[in-house]
Amino acid sequence: MSSLLRSFKNSFVYCIDKLYDMKTTLSFYVILTLFCYGPLHAQLVKQEISFESGNPFSLSDIILNLEAQEKQTVFGQLSIPSDSLNPDKKFPLIIGVAGSLGWRKHHLEYMEMYQQDGFATFELNSFKSRGITSTVGSQDEVTIAAIILDAYRALEYLAQHPNIDKDKVSITGWSLGGGVSLFSGWMPVKNAITTNVSFASHLAFYPPCFIDPENLEFTQAPIHILIGEKDNWTPATPCSNLTKKLEKKANIALTTYPDSHHSFDSETPVTRNEKGYSFKDCLFTLTKDGDVLMNYLQLPMSTPLLQKLGFMFCVEQGVDIGGNPAARKKAFAFAKEFMTITLKGEIQNIDVFRAK
Repeated sequence: MSSLLRSFKNSFVYCIDKLYDMKTTLSFYVILTLFCYGPLHAQLVKQEISFESGNPFSLSDIILNLEAQEKQTVFGQLSIPSDSLNPDKKFPLIIGVAGSLGWRKHHLEYMEMYQQDGFATFELNSFKSRGITSTVGSQDEVTIAAIILDAYRALEYLAQHPNIDKDKVSITGWSLGGGVSLFSGWMPVKNAITTNVSFASHLAFYPPCFIDPENLEFTQAPIHILIGEKDNWTPATPCSNLTKKLEKKANIALTTYPDSHHSFDSETPVTRNEKGYSFKDCLFTLTKDGDVLMNYLQLPMSTPLLQKLGFMFCVEQGVDIGGNPAARKKAFAFAKEFMTITLKGEIQNIDVFRAK
């Protein structure tokens, strides 16, 4: 409240000075008054939204057997700019998906930046909806498949909201959520869930790219991956390889930040997480039916037990995680521009977003 009052006070003083110093027409007074009261209207309407999703373990559960999946109620927080002069206004929406550690401070800072830029946001809470706080060291309590389903069910629900522009909805996420942002653009799983709604763009921060799809059919909406050169949790090289593999079939590009680890866009110093899985030696085949196959044995990791067995062939525990101030600044600026262009502008050429 104090910040709002300060904003009003500063705006009021500014207005009085202008009105005193500049003896102008009545029309100027009207325009200036609207300008001065602007900060009072720059507020958000927040509400918790719940909807029905499911609990698939693998992408094949969605593609081959979606209707049989256990039902799950999922919730998240919707924040919509309040426009008292145009209460029926429709806003572009950004759906955010957290990583294996849940919602962290820097994730929320992105959402706040988007809100200040006039976007509606939705913080998807796939973990809390299932009573989970973290999947680090296991990666099987809540999977990418389950959260992709959550994200599309959220999109279907929010597309009906009177203040949401259903054709201008982006998805973004970090780490595990980055995987959701990336592979929600894989058309076999997307079409198995819905053909009624689509994401207008996908922004994936340090996603798991070590999944090699046999079917290269991805959305034509812009996809961009941001990753650190020194990431040993979800390494950069597979992201580079995947981008090159898809660049003639999808609207995809990659930015790699030098001297940067996992969560390079946070403000926390780089530390060692001994529980985290390092996938630097892994490359799993993703079949056209959505099965992720083990290295060597080529068996589907379709249950928690089989996934643990598959990880034994290539995964090591112990990863580095933490911020790089220069990369953080660039990533925030990039995210702001990406969302502004893909949701508010008309430029659809992904070359605009290639690393500078």
